[in-house]
Amino acid sequence: MGIPVDESEAYLALSAVQRRRQQVLAEIGVPAWYWFFLALGWAGLGVLSDFGPSWAVTAGTAVFGALHATLAPRVITGRRGSSQLSIRGDLVSRELPAMIIGFLVLMIGVTVAIALLLHADGTRHPGTFAGAIVALLVVTGGPSLIAAVRRRAERG
Repeated sequence: MGIPVDESEAYLALSAVQRRRQQVLAEIGVPAWYWFFLALGWAGLGVLSDFGPSWAVTAGTAVFGALHATLAPRVITGRRGSSQLSIRGDLVSRELPAMIIGFLVLMIGVTVAIALLLHADGTRHPGTFAGAIVALLVVTGGPSLIAAVRRRAERG
């Protein structure tokens, strides 16, 4: 037999469930250190492209790519935005890793375009400037992308 619940008790219970759901959805994310790791790598490769020998640029790119390939699968799922909670996969968009990789591919294109434009303009150290600009875009744009995914999950 069920215990009778009046309308106000039901409303309070549903409100509590909704608040908890919002708290869980607020945990959707990628750790902040990931975006800073990418930004530092991006800026570092830009500096290396201007001041290092070609073999160092190639080696630096390979090392950075290998580090990213090792770390990314663990953090870009959006399920571990903090160490406090791991979110069920069905709450996070399955497209999030593809969206993050797409964002990074776009940033590669932006880096190349900026560097080429700066080089054509005669700017000294175009790789450094392009790397720094895109590093700032990564640090600000990455969390914005995650915030958009979080808002989408809240509506769903």
